[in-house]
Amino acid sequence: MQQVKGVIARSKGAPVEVVTINVPDPGPGEAVVKIQACGVCHTDLHYREGGINDEFPFLLGHEAAGIVEAVGEGVTGVAPGDFVILNWRAVCGQCRACKRGEAQYCFNTHNATQQMTLEDGTELTPALGIGAFAEKTLVAAGQCTKVDPDARPAAAGLLGCGVMAGIGAAINTGAVTRGRSVAVIGCGGVGAAAIAGSALAGASPIIAVDIDAKKLEKAKSLGATHTVDSSATDPVAAIKEIAAGFYEGAEGADVVIEAVGRPETWKQAFYARDLAGTVVLVGVPTPEMKVPDLPLIDVFGRGGALKSSWYGDCLPTRDFPMLIDLYRQGRLDLDAFVTEEIALDEIEAAFEKMHHGDVLRSVVIL
Repeated sequence: MQQVKGVIARSKGAPVEVVTINVPDPGPGEAVVKIQACGVCHTDLHYREGGINDEFPFLLGHEAAGIVEAVGEGVTGVAPGDFVILNWRAVCGQCRACKRGEAQYCFNTHNATQQMTLEDGTELTPALGIGAFAEKTLVAAGQCTKVDPDARPAAAGLLGCGVMAGIGAAINTGAVTRGRSVAVIGCGGVGAAAIAGSALAGASPIIAVDIDAKKLEKAKSLGATHTVDSSATDPVAAIKEIAAGFYEGAEGADVVIEAVGRPETWKQAFYARDLAGTVVLVGVPTPEMKVPDLPLIDVFGRGGALKSSWYGDCLPTRDFPMLIDLYRQGRLDLDAFVTEEIALDEIEAAFEKMHHGDVLRSVVIL
């Protein structure tokens, strides 16, 4: 066992604290990773606010990259010294999804068996089974995906959650390709990544929708061909008009990605898609939210698909190395998502900046 510094949420709504935590030596199937960088994701704030569950105290942080320090018995996929991105989908290989060759939908993903603790022995709940706002963390070895070690850790780690969720929502879930139009409603970190993914896939037009002018400008820099300020313009009408200008007879975008997670914006996405188009929900709703009231004839009559995208339907072993290669080739600008680099004791301030929409990502550098 070793002791390191980490950031915890001790109780609902309380400011986060930098404390000493105990990290066990890795057991069978486990790995200890020395964290180099970890993004501050809105999910971490959800944990602090009790929006995920009440299993306090939480060891926060999950969008991380680092170096494998030690592995336990039976680990063959990674070795000490490997540069890895951490993921929260260590697939089991045995469930019905895995056995039918769809490991990205694994129904039995797992985490480390041992628990990290406070100095007094209080067990910590690691955010998304990772807990990477720490100098070192203990994870299941399957949560480590080896990638090109020349990648910048601050940028690479963001594939661990938000950026992968957005890119995957476009490419994996929405099946965005050349010749398809895309609209993205909500241009925070995940929505901006969906725009970047759509541009990577060759979609056109790519329509960014938000109420924040700064986010719309960032969306343009990441590949949006059009922007819509939905505080001043009806987004459904605007998306329909833009799509029709590109493809004769189009009644909306081929794929509309909802990256807010609210019933109102999901309903906009539903009506902004073309006939036989696809809606992808990647924004995370809260438990009390309901699907908006829709005439069933509209659901039937418009055809197409209504999908949710969990972690961008990614398979880390397939997607992380590919996206890092594209980053290294200069074809995917992961650096654009890093707004600022901060220290462990600046996470509370980063949450406040997140509230005000001032950042795509603050990234903790260790």
